[in-house]
Amino acid sequence: MAKARALARAERERVAAEQAARREAESARLARRAARRRALTGWIPARRGRTAGVLARRRRRRVEVVLAVLLVANVLVWFVDRSWSASALAAVASVLVAPVLYTVLFRRS
Repeated sequence: MAKARALARAERERVAAEQAARREAESARLARRAARRRALTGWIPARRGRTAGVLARRRRRRVEVVLAVLLVANVLVWFVDRSWSASALAAVASVLVAPVLYTVLFRRS
C-alpha cells in the first residue's frame, strides 16, 4: 500500500513538474515576445483611445465638416486651374483659413 501511494505521489509530482516547466517556458516565450515588441515599437508614442463623450463627438463632427468643405474647395481649384501653383496656394490658404472657417461656421451664440 505504501509503495502504491509512493508511486502515485511520484507520478503526481512528475506531472506537476512537467506542467510547471511548460508554464515557465510559456512565460519565457511571452517575455521574449514582449521584449521584441518593446524594442520595435518603443519609440512610437502609445495610442490614446478616442473620447466617447457627446461633446467630443460633436467636436469631431464639426472638424470633419470643416475638412470636407476645405477638401471640396481644393478639388474645385484643381479642376478649374490645373497648375500646381494654384493648387499649392489653395492648400496653404486652406490651412490658414481652417480656424477662421471653424469659428464662422460653429460660433457659440
